[in-house]
Amino acid sequence: MERMAWKGRIRPGCKAEYIRRHDEIWPEMKALLKQAGICNYTIFANGEELFGYYECEKGIAFAEKTQAESEIVDRWNAYMSDILDLVMDPETGAQPKLEPVFRLD
Repeated sequence: MERMAWKGRIRPGCKAEYIRRHDEIWPEMKALLKQAGICNYTIFANGEELFGYYECEKGIAFAEKTQAESEIVDRWNAYMSDILDLVMDPETGAQPKLEPVFRLD
C-alpha cells in the first residue's frame, strides 16, 4: 500500500469553518475518495498549518488520476478555495507529495 502526505494552510480566521466543512463533507466526496482507493485519511492542524496523510490501496497514481478527472473534486476545491491556500502540482492537479524520510513499521 502506498502512502501520501501533503501540506497546506488555512487562511487566517478560517479554522472553525474548515473544520465545519469537513464535519459535513459531502457524501459524494467521501464516495469518490473511496473509489480512488484512499483510506486511513487523516488531516492534522497545527494552528493554521495543515498536514494530510492517507493510504492508497490502488496506488498514488490511481488516486491522483481518479481525483484529477473528477468533477466532484473540482467542486470541492472551489468550495474550499475561500478558506484554504494550497499549492497544487501542475502535473497531477493535486497537492505536491511530501518526501518520505523515515518509517517505523
